[in-house]
Amino acid sequence: MDGSSSVDILISEVGPRDGLQSISTILDADRKCQWIQAEAAAGVREIEVGSFVSPKLLPQLADTAEVVAFARQIPGLTVAVLVPNLRGALGALAAGAHKLTLPLSVSETHSLKNVNRTHLQMLDEARGIAAAIRELPATDRPKFEGGLSTAFGCTLEGQISERKVVELAVALIEAGCDEVGLSDTTGYGNPRQVKALTQAIWREIGEERLTGIHLHNTRGQGLANVMAALDVGLTTIDASLGGMGGCPFAPGASGNIVTEDLVYLLEAMGLRTGIDLNQLLAVRRKVDQWLPAKDMHGFVAHAGLPRGFSSPTLTPGAGNPATAQ
Repeated sequence: MDGSSSVDILISEVGPRDGLQSISTILDADRKCQWIQAEAAAGVREIEVGSFVSPKLLPQLADTAEVVAFARQIPGLTVAVLVPNLRGALGALAAGAHKLTLPLSVSETHSLKNVNRTHLQMLDEARGIAAAIRELPATDRPKFEGGLSTAFGCTLEGQISERKVVELAVALIEAGCDEVGLSDTTGYGNPRQVKALTQAIWREIGEERLTGIHLHNTRGQGLANVMAALDVGLTTIDASLGGMGGCPFAPGASGNIVTEDLVYLLEAMGLRTGIDLNQLLAVRRKVDQWLPAKDMHGFVAHAGLPRGFSSPTLTPGAGNPATAQ
């Protein structure tokens, strides 16, 4: 990813996909592109811009190929997408996405609800996607991630075995994924789990094959889990503008962690994100106007930045109070 060496923690914005997938209001492609361009201008280096899923299931994301084509023109931006199967992956490859994530729910019950496939079927999909990627010239191959959804617990099955999470992480790598990512789809996770699961997976597949985590704030544990992720050594954290999002196939699974609050947390600790928080707050206000029926969460947007706030990204004194309109 271009410019990744200039940041300590990579924040991957998932709002244009995860934030929109569970709401009824359809944001048109032009506004999605404005959103993505504005976040990139604020310094966001990776954005999950959509999903190559059937438009009958998620009409909000029917224009993902168009959005990918636009986002690819933004210098230094890694364009990520979610793909539920080989068919979706072929669409993503044709559009030229830089990163593909295949969600494999550790809870097989959730997998059947979410993508209508068992674990074995999803691993077959992963092998097919890996084979399709290998057919491309080496310079054109996207990164292929296996997303371990419901890794911390499931609203349908309850407790999830750590052993099962590790087994599926190994299986995804053997099926051809470049890396895996941990996902707290239901907001069940706690800091101890974050550390334990990360270390257990690292022991089996190596630290370089698990660097990122996708957290939800459903039960208020989001930023506490971020701290655990930082302590254990993860370097990529997903977040959504205004905390929008939640899996439509996991009852009660609302709320990603808030991008703006995450940036503030990291920058206040002296960690570089490369993101200008004032600019990011301006993006939030714009999206909030476009989606008036959607509640946006977070504290920094309402409280403003502390007087004299400075960080590795912002110049000293640049952070005047910036509140949501």
